Amino acid sequence: MDATTMTEQILAQTNYGIDIYAHILKTCYPEEDVVLSLSKRECKLCRNPFNEGKRTLYVWIEKSDICNSLSPEKACHNDIENKMIAGDVFSFAEMFYKKSGDELLNFLKKELNLRDVKNFNFNFGKIHQKKVCGIPKFSFFLAPVVNTRPYKSITLLDAYRYITGKFARERTEALRQLGTARERSSQKASKFDYCTFSGTFNTRSDKMLVEHSGLICIDFDHLENVETLFSKLLDDEYFDTQLLFRSPSGDGLKWVIPIDLQKCDHQQYFKAIEVYIRETYGVQIDKSGKDVSRACFLPYDPKAYINEKYLGE
Repeated sequence: MDATTMTEQILAQTNYGIDIYAHILKTCYPEEDVVLSLSKRECKLCRNPFNEGKRTLYVWIEKSDICNSLSPEKACHNDIENKMIAGDVFSFAEMFYKKSGDELLNFLKKELNLRDVKNFNFNFGKIHQKKVCGIPKFSFFLAPVVNTRPYKSITLLDAYRYITGKFARERTEALRQLGTARERSSQKASKFDYCTFSGTFNTRSDKMLVEHSGLICIDFDHLENVETLFSKLLDDEYFDTQLLFRSPSGDGLKWVIPIDLQKCDHQQYFKAIEVYIRETYGVQIDKSGKDVSRACFLPYDPKAYINEKYLGE
């Protein structure tokens, strides 16, 4: 793997490099509960190990090319007392660890327990060799959930291959062993890759939607009988199931169905579906599904369902 690709993957898994700053600062100041506080794209002044521990370190996220909305983003820094040369997260790590080049990149991957994502092609096959109109695409993101920059655009077949493959098997099994809902929520946010089924995004935000996929993901939590509802949704007379799988915790479902945006918008569809599900199946859906940029964590579910029309592509 070349250095450029490795750099991009490290940034994708560390919230543009913010997590690297935090890791270094926590190493220096283990007694502090919060070493770095991010608000939007800037951090509050924090302690600088290169300036006697004074709170003079300023960290922020910026685009490589401010004139290009699609240009890569990464975390950068300076010292308000100019006690160090301003730079980016890798120059900061280079000063601290006294390593550079490939040695530094490989060290960071090991130190922060980052994954090698060279196999994240999901064995895409022909579906990416053909430009077929009508195949919905949406954004896929690497964990953690605070990473809002998409790794790539994928299709329902790609998501199905990910879910039924072994990409998330270990973390799904580990999650289901945790005792409390709070522990499971924290684990999902930090360890699970996710996607935005309703469209592609420059950054995960409703305002940064590039193109709507024509899909909506309905989230069912804490069900009494997961398998009963699973079967009923597949036989629903009004909605044609595109993808259906069990949630990371195992007690819920993710139901991906098509919507016609020429009839009404995403939020209106969600409200109508919410009423329909409540009256037809007697269950309440997660209201966060009304957001176009809603994140859906991808678990391991070897028994997930995908509409057979996608299997022939």
